[in-house]
Parts: sequence; structure tokens; C-alpha cells
Amino acid sequence: MTDGKLWPIFSLFIRLRDTNEEGYGKCFTCPRIIHYSKGDCGHGIPRQHKATKYSEINNHLQCKHCNAFEGGKREVYKEEVDKRYGEGMWDKIEIASRQICKRGKVEIQVMTAYYKKEVQKLKLSKNA
Repeated sequence: MTDGKLWPIFSLFIRLRDTNEEGYGKCFTCPRIIHYSKGDCGHGIPRQHKATKYSEINNHLQCKHCNAFEGGKREVYKEEVDKRYGEGMWDKIEIASRQICKRGKVEIQVMTAYYKKEVQKLKLSKNA
């Protein structure tokens, strides 16, 4: 089973998580303030690395400009990860990204159900 249903709900979770009560948040890599519905779920380590694709530390609200046109601003992203989660965290997720990760059908279903519930909670708390 692919994770085609998981990514959209995970992306929505991240974008909601990183915003205030009105649904606005600061881009992880620049000062822009954006609404969760207009932003991206940016990732420091590219999504093809399955082990960190769904890492909440690797994914943050990012404006479309930084994510799409600036290549995710990887150097800034690295610095921000270490600022937010502690020195050396970027190195840890970079190492984790190299691990082999195969998610089965059940694991994907469980993750999808979990993030759907989390999205519902966040939408209620943010009047979204």
C-alpha cells in the first residue's frame, strides 16, 4: 500500500500545528506570515527519504516561495531545526534519513487515522 492518503493529512497537520488560533503562522525559513491553507509543508530532508518523510521535526509550515522557488532554503532550515529542537538535532535527523524504512499497510492506516484525529482537534482549536 502506498502512503498516498497519509501525506495530504500529515501535511495539513503540520501546517495547522505551526499556526496560531486564526490559522496564521511564520514560515520556518523566512519572516513571511501565511495562512495554513496557503502554505506548504516544507521538509528539510527530501520526502524520498522514507525514514524521515513523516518526522514532525523534519516538517514545518513554509511559504510557497521558500519551499518551491528557493529549494526549501536548506541551510536556513538546518539552522532553524537546531534552534528549535536543540543543537545537533539536524545531524540526528540526517543520520535517521539514511535508514531503510518500509511502512506496511497497517502502519500507514494507523498513522493516517492518528493524523486525521489530530487535524480535527487542531481545526476545532483554531476555528479553521
